[in-house]
Amino acid sequence: MSTSDHEKNNKAEMHNNNSQNSKQEKKDRFLKRSKEASTVRKIVLSLLLLLSILIVVGGVSGYFYIKNGLEPVNPSDDTKQTVTIPLGSSTSQIASILEDDGIISNDLIYRFYVKFNNVSQFQAGDYQLSPSMSLKEITEKLQTGVVMQDPVLSVTIPEGKTLEEIADLFEQHANISANQFMEKMKDQDYIEPLIEAYPEILSDEILAEDIRYPLEGYLFAATYQFYDENPSVDMIVHDMLEKTEQVVLNYLPQIQEKKSYSVHDVLTLASLVEKEARTQKDRKRIAGVFFNRLDKDMILQTDPTVLYALGEHKERVLYKDLEVDSPYNTYQTKGLTPGPISNFGENSLKAVLDPENTSYFYFVAAPDGSVYYAETYEQHKRLVNEHLKRSK
Repeated sequence: MSTSDHEKNNKAEMHNNNSQNSKQEKKDRFLKRSKEASTVRKIVLSLLLLLSILIVVGGVSGYFYIKNGLEPVNPSDDTKQTVTIPLGSSTSQIASILEDDGIISNDLIYRFYVKFNNVSQFQAGDYQLSPSMSLKEITEKLQTGVVMQDPVLSVTIPEGKTLEEIADLFEQHANISANQFMEKMKDQDYIEPLIEAYPEILSDEILAEDIRYPLEGYLFAATYQFYDENPSVDMIVHDMLEKTEQVVLNYLPQIQEKKSYSVHDVLTLASLVEKEARTQKDRKRIAGVFFNRLDKDMILQTDPTVLYALGEHKERVLYKDLEVDSPYNTYQTKGLTPGPISNFGENSLKAVLDPENTSYFYFVAAPDGSVYYAETYEQHKRLVNEHLKRSK
């Protein structure tokens, strides 16, 4: 073999070796990637399996939690015991009494059961109940009692009242300190459990930084009767929130149709309408004006918000008042106020949910209660000069 042939053979052998090494490296890399991919697949599958287990366990746990709350505490225990429902007890108080006495297993589930079935008019009295009774049987029984005495106190809260005005009314007529009442209204530790207890009407929106009082607008205008000479602030608040909830739940489907507006937004609008209008015709038309302005990204410019921002009652809003620096001043800030500026009447809520379809963008509420409407700013200025003379 010649030197040239030998060199050729060496080169061919080296080429083969390099080729084999390259193939081996590729094979090793492939095996490594396959092993890594297999590991990743195993981890992903493990995580998916774990997630599925957690979902199933959570769902099963939730199912049995609710199922257990809806079933009799002990179907085989027919032992009767006396359960006393005091006069003036709220639904949440009744539920707590039943759970404490072992008649129901979960007071929260019972409160939801009562709400979903639109149960009302529980009667005070002594009842013979047993752990074997169903929620339906217990509820029917609790509606048969006879109230044996008249209420000790009766307090009427009119529409359009702020929390501070409500506190004054309870101080005058129910032996409640207005300061004590308002301290509760500012206590976030007190408010947060209420959000959990009344989720259909209360949300974290009421805890927003700009909100003056979280429960402003949520204590319904009605006559409240008490069977205790010294009702607690907590008893009063629960009674009033339950009344608000009872009213709002009747309109919840209509509220949910207004997809851009939460319950909080709707009640805020209802409070603005409440403060501006006296008749249902004006309420519906003013609601229509507010929606027109909101749709056009116009400021609402409604005087009651200025008064709320000032924190005082005045017969007339002056031009200088319109400059007050507050998120509640709708002459300075766009959109709705951070929350309601007073409680609302049911008619104002209806007006917001079924406003008049109008072309008006302006209105003037005169001191005598008459309301004048305009489509253009020029028309509005003329009406202001005629019916609402402001001073500097």
